[in-house]
Amino acid sequence: MSRDDVAAVVAELTLAEKVGLVHGTVDAEGTATGFVSGVERVGIPPIRLTDGPLGVRTDEPATAFPSSPALAATFDPDLAERFGRALGREATARGQDVLLGPGTNLIRVPHCGRNFEYFSEDPIHAGAFAAAVTEGIQSAGVVATPKHYAANNQETGRAEVSAEAAEPVLRELYLPAFRDAVEAGAGSVMSSYNRVNGTYASEHERLLTDVLKGEWGFDGYVVSDWFGTESVVDSATAGLDLQMPGITVPELLESMGIPPESLGGIGGGPDGTESEGDSPQGLFDAAEDSPFAGGMPDPTSGGRYATDLGPAVERGDVPESRLDDMVTRILRSLDAVGHLDGETSDDGEASGDEKAGALDTPEHRDLAATVATRGSVLLENDGVLPLADEADVAVVGPNVDEALLGGGGSSEVTPFVRTTPREGIEARAAGAVTVARGLPRVEGISMFDAMGGAGGPATEDADAPDDGADAGPGESVEVEEAVAAAAAADVAVVFVRDRATEAADRDSLRLPGRQDELVAAVADAADETVVVANASGPIETPWRDAVDAVLAAWYPGQAHGEAAAAVLYGDADPGGRLPVTFAPEDAYPTADERRFPGVDGEASYDEGLLVGYRHFDATDAEPTYPFGHGRSYAEFRYDAVEAVGPSTVEATVSNGGDRPGREVVQAYVEAPDAADIPDTADTSGTPGDRPRPPRELAGFAAVALDPGESATVEIDLDDRAFGRYDESAGWTVDSGAYVVEVGRSSRDFRGRVSVER
Repeated sequence: MSRDDVAAVVAELTLAEKVGLVHGTVDAEGTATGFVSGVERVGIPPIRLTDGPLGVRTDEPATAFPSSPALAATFDPDLAERFGRALGREATARGQDVLLGPGTNLIRVPHCGRNFEYFSEDPIHAGAFAAAVTEGIQSAGVVATPKHYAANNQETGRAEVSAEAAEPVLRELYLPAFRDAVEAGAGSVMSSYNRVNGTYASEHERLLTDVLKGEWGFDGYVVSDWFGTESVVDSATAGLDLQMPGITVPELLESMGIPPESLGGIGGGPDGTESEGDSPQGLFDAAEDSPFAGGMPDPTSGGRYATDLGPAVERGDVPESRLDDMVTRILRSLDAVGHLDGETSDDGEASGDEKAGALDTPEHRDLAATVATRGSVLLENDGVLPLADEADVAVVGPNVDEALLGGGGSSEVTPFVRTTPREGIEARAAGAVTVARGLPRVEGISMFDAMGGAGGPATEDADAPDDGADAGPGESVEVEEAVAAAAAADVAVVFVRDRATEAADRDSLRLPGRQDELVAAVADAADETVVVANASGPIETPWRDAVDAVLAAWYPGQAHGEAAAAVLYGDADPGGRLPVTFAPEDAYPTADERRFPGVDGEASYDEGLLVGYRHFDATDAEPTYPFGHGRSYAEFRYDAVEAVGPSTVEATVSNGGDRPGREVVQAYVEAPDAADIPDTADTSGTPGDRPRPPRELAGFAAVALDPGESATVEIDLDDRAFGRYDESAGWTVDSGAYVVEVGRSSRDFRGRVSVER
């Protein structure tokens, strides 16, 4: 359908029909996260939106892929594009038209409960993955929805907190990944709950209309987060196009198949609206001492497009041309993926059709395992890994009988299959395997806990033991017995985990419960100790000097055990590199209360550009493991680094070891030493006293090398690494010589070249 055809359809619609296309309504089938009824009279079919950063979340199973940091740790955008395509095909197989992902926010706060849905602390790295996943989803005939626009970098108070950030900081750090996703073809963008410099994101005309739709040329639609609007007129005139869920709490419960009376009397009046005393907010609010306090939106605020937008148009408060634009943008995005022409199919058997649905296929299972293995980051290895096939292994950890699928909230997925760490090691080992849990199971946490259990599938393994009483034969939940098992084995492998969820931030980077104590005790007793950390993001590792190897394996999804065994035994190289810096929690810039969680409803971003590795490079703070770090079973040597143009460098890398491996070659740009380059602007927009970072990631490339093999790797340098945003001149590249450092991490360089700009 051409643009003229879309315009002709819009011209045929009545005011009521147009309003009906810009808000959600009840999904009678109960399969969608959000539902728009369509207009049968003019051939507009219903529209179904589904959650999906880590997999397609409906009331039925789907492939549970690893968390976003695991994908980003591969430093392989081609793999990310395959992942996005798989998400799109699974969405089609479940009858969904729009996928609510990828998560695109920068990892600014290491405690952020939603970091497991985001890619990186670096904007160029995050943008590469946001673009690749978006391109994959769209290529499969599904609308991608990068979220949450913008500066949604914490869950504490997310429904109210204001991110107080200067324009250059927004432009250089927090907006680039969204722009990359838009340029990759995203048909939709989701606005965030929070405020940006005092204005709610859903009614932020500067961000939605001037920047997103104006400067970037985005011709898709902006959808609100669920119950994420504060007004009807202000949001519509600012640039919001689709209000979700667009229904009342009782209607939402109905669409989820949950009787309102089952949640403490939450109900509604005879016309379906909430009435006084029904306490619909009780479904979304939490006590002040709850971890979810301030993390849930108010479902009764903001008005409803369904009832209020039509009258606002008739009064002239919202121009009808704006409503026409809202409808046009939605239809245009859906038409671009074939939804209006019926081109997509949920027939998973269709051969060679990239837009055909496909669910739980061998290809998708293999892809989930590949991401989990390639995304595993070997932080330390004192010769203990890979494990010998015949080694007697003690498998220790409170959750070794659980496949860790992800964090809590809207990304929860129930898989068809899963493997636990215990199952993976028992299937792979030739030696004896002893299981000693050591501690009671660490329970996950979910946003849905704050909703009385309403919501999606549980993240926990239904077959996992809950406490010592449920332990199976030969399993222990006593630290002493775990220590004894470790002492009797050749090597102890300790699996530890954190707990993270949407709508709440982690209260500490320390592992919950007594897991640090367990690791220390096992390390003291065992001949060799390996720690596998399944975490949402950075954790503290107070025991690292006492153990022989540390593997950061994130949330591995359904292939947890399979992937862990493959990496531990050397069937796969731990090809991951850190997309975030690991450090003590008081070493991050957001250790300042003003910056996180904020004071009086405002989170100050006055650290400017010094986020993640940029902060550690510019200060005396020392990271435990720097951005880009990761070891390999191969032995890589950098033989030559040279510039082959103003935007390209080459590095010749060879594998001098006896095992194959994947190296990630990283290039960082140092700004020229020019006295007239202004410092980063502070939150008032005036020059501040915080300098630009010493270096910025400009590009990267992953290469697989067999023993004795070498390759010349070409790295394209992103122009933004050479530039800075000036509020009067826009993006500016200062002329001069720029040093490009090439190496294995933000702290491990193997060559330097100079390029002129």
